[in-house]
Amino acid sequence: MRYVLRRLVLFVITLWVALTVNFFIPRLMPGNPAEAMMARFRGRVNPAALKALEAAFGINTQKPLIVQYVDYLGNTLTGHFGTSLTFFPQSVGTVLAQALPWTLGLVGVTTIIAFVAGTLIGLVAGWRRGGVLDSLLPPVFVITGALPFFWVGLLLVLGFSVTLNLLPNDGAFDVTMIPGFNAGFIGSILSHAILPAVTILIISIGGWILTMRNNVVTILADDYIRMARAKGLSNTSIMYGYAARNAVLPNLAGFAMSLGFVVSGSILVEYTFNYPGIGYMLLQAVDNEDYPLMQAMFVMITVTVLVAILICDFLTVLLDPRARTEG
Repeated sequence: MRYVLRRLVLFVITLWVALTVNFFIPRLMPGNPAEAMMARFRGRVNPAALKALEAAFGINTQKPLIVQYVDYLGNTLTGHFGTSLTFFPQSVGTVLAQALPWTLGLVGVTTIIAFVAGTLIGLVAGWRRGGVLDSLLPPVFVITGALPFFWVGLLLVLGFSVTLNLLPNDGAFDVTMIPGFNAGFIGSILSHAILPAVTILIISIGGWILTMRNNVVTILADDYIRMARAKGLSNTSIMYGYAARNAVLPNLAGFAMSLGFVVSGSILVEYTFNYPGIGYMLLQAVDNEDYPLMQAMFVMITVTVLVAILICDFLTVLLDPRARTEG
């Protein structure tokens, strides 16, 4: 219980600091979201119109900063982030609710697949050190892991979309179709997700393979592996019950961070394929100086990363009881 309480207290303090920084950064930036909105229409900033827009965006520059800060914390806890400038007059919550499922479906699922597949391949490569798999895969994935997302995406578009005309390369589904829970629409979603998913998989799987492989190689020299072999346990039992269980522990923190940053999306991938996820929306918010939307996204990214790390800490304790005394 002491370990859990320490982690929860650290989580709350870190979250409060992140929210405080998120409050002050936009207010230290020059300009006003309402004025930026008026500038988009290239008209003079009428005082009455400016006041109306400030009220719509939830901005009140007349209030003391401490009052604004308290209001901000209250609105954050209740999920009220104001009105989006880019998608005016929609609320920020509505805009995020439209983009979040696309990012979770694409980046989230692909990240989990990359972690599971990379961990299993790295386990086998490390267990059979010096074998064919261990000799071929690490050099290949060192190269692929260093490639830019947009470059791999453009190559896939050129090969499978432009040249072979096999897969679509734009959007999340066929815009001529009526959205609905049917085989045709689901098939359109899956076909549009293949190229961006493969792009993410090619770039990200290498890191998990190399990390797991190196962890396994290090663990195979430990005494408890020798003891397990001396007991006559099968190679399968030693590989999965001893080597894999301990080798995967360092990867959990990285996986937690990856899951947390899923919310931010792979901005370059979503931009390359014009995919309507959180990453693409964040880029639009920055381009349009949409402070309420940017602020809400930063809060969401911060919370998801912290929650993922907290869950990782608890999982580490379940898998490795030594962490309870070290934490």
